[in-house]
Amino acid sequence: PAAGRAEGCKALAALLSGIAQAAYHGNAALTAELLRGQLYPEAAPEEFAALRAKMGGLLQSIASADMDLNQLEAFLTAQTKKQGGITSDQAAVLAKFWKNHRVKIHESLVNQSRWDNVLKNMNWRVDLKSQSRHIDQINTPVAIVEMELGKNGQESEFLCLEFDEAKVSQMLKKLSEIEESMTPLSFQ
Repeated sequence: PAAGRAEGCKALAALLSGIAQAAYHGNAALTAELLRGQLYPEAAPEEFAALRAKMGGLLQSIASADMDLNQLEAFLTAQTKKQGGITSDQAAVLAKFWKNHRVKIHESLVNQSRWDNVLKNMNWRVDLKSQSRHIDQINTPVAIVEMELGKNGQESEFLCLEFDEAKVSQMLKKLSEIEESMTPLSFQ
């Protein structure tokens, strides 16, 4: 039985690693079918799906709370006492896995949640409106602004906006307000 327990613990550690790779490191190649085939080939698909869902849920709870070792111990102890919870072996594997992978998973979660689209480029031109629903708007100047937005290393998105004179003034006023708010905070 000791060899079987060790194998079970090894397979569970590998499953947790696969779940973390897929969920936190963007490795889409680690599918449920691949993990089951490699780690639990004898398990029925429903049985494996239940184990994967349970471990994925526990890992998600641990990761989203960024549990320290005391919180982790209390959480896993509660899970072992819960009806339909986990075994003490599973708790030990989860604890060891979290101790070894906490920093990387936390960094990945922070990076995934960071709002880091940047303005990569901006082009503009002024046109005269040649068509409009309202005749008095024909031959009025409009600014066409194209902004290139994106995250570093990813494909850009383009946003095209049209402004009349009033909207350009409003936009400049807002940008002035932003600049006035930022100036006292910038240390030269």
